[in-house]
Amino acid sequence: MTSRILAVRSAFPAHRYPQDELARAYAAIAQGLRPSQRVLLDRLYANAEVATRHTALPVDEYAALAELADTGGAALANDRYVEEATALGERALRSALASAELEPGAVDLLIVTSVTGVAVPSLDALLIPRLGLRPDVKRLPVFGLGCVAGAAGLARLHDYLLAWPGHVAALLSVELCTLTVPRAKVTTADLVASALFGDGAAAVVASGEQAAARRRLPRVIATRSEVYPDSTDALGWRLGADGFRIVLTAELAEVVERRLNGSVTAFLGEHGLTLDDIGSWICHPGGPKVLDAAQRALKLPDSAMAASRRSLSEAGNMSSVSVLHILELTAETCEPAPGSYGLMIGLGPGVSAELLLLRW
Repeated sequence: MTSRILAVRSAFPAHRYPQDELARAYAAIAQGLRPSQRVLLDRLYANAEVATRHTALPVDEYAALAELADTGGAALANDRYVEEATALGERALRSALASAELEPGAVDLLIVTSVTGVAVPSLDALLIPRLGLRPDVKRLPVFGLGCVAGAAGLARLHDYLLAWPGHVAALLSVELCTLTVPRAKVTTADLVASALFGDGAAAVVASGEQAAARRRLPRVIATRSEVYPDSTDALGWRLGADGFRIVLTAELAEVVERRLNGSVTAFLGEHGLTLDDIGSWICHPGGPKVLDAAQRALKLPDSAMAASRRSLSEAGNMSSVSVLHILELTAETCEPAPGSYGLMIGLGPGVSAELLLLRW
């Protein structure tokens, strides 16, 4: 049995800046940068393969938050997260439902993934009255999966539809990464994150295999989850006095290069397929080094990662949102051949991988 993707739509904040302007803005608000860190910042921003990114707030408002870092800045940033994430998520989900030609009341399950802020009630509950969702809609807020959550959310949505093929399920990923960038006691990992991460949202609407496709989008055939042993310290969050602080090491790319091929080939082998049978690759763009590691691990041509690199260039790493944005780009610009296979690869803390076999 399969599930049918009926629509996928992205939404972005109104504020969009070129990478060099963001470098200057962050250098101005980061407190106590040493000269060597200032040089490193410029190098990281130049080598991130990011041309533009969207930000939840105008850049000058981040300076105001930085000034309040010692007197409740983290709480104020989280308040803005709840406000902005709810509005942006509403836009993405409305767009996806309109594309699927469905009313909000048709949704039976709503999964919301986000790791860049905390909301209680959760974002899905806040969206019920704004969107006109049914009050009895099933809700599943997901926190803690980080960048892998977009792929994992789509996999769990597929699992639900296997049991309830007549239902409509929606997935919303919304991440406001720029609200988490620290301004004090800046580390090298903070500088890397500040050069890569951007803000955005994406929504997917799907139903069981009996659903008729309204545009050329793939079916989900199968999924696989894997957590790689002894890699939990390679990527994640820790909670500090000033909010979330990223945990990021060079080991991430090494784990991907060492382990991804085995995961993918085993998964495809279960379905009688090999790497050569995959016509479209939808890979999370963790950053240039992670994309390079995935490409080397799977021995793929440059064309296989073109959509991932385009997403990274146009919007940065949007955490859980990115793979869904890449799915949208692939459907709209790459025109996969009918009947061809695709593979979505999500990567995130754990280190974990989420694989979805798609068929167009």
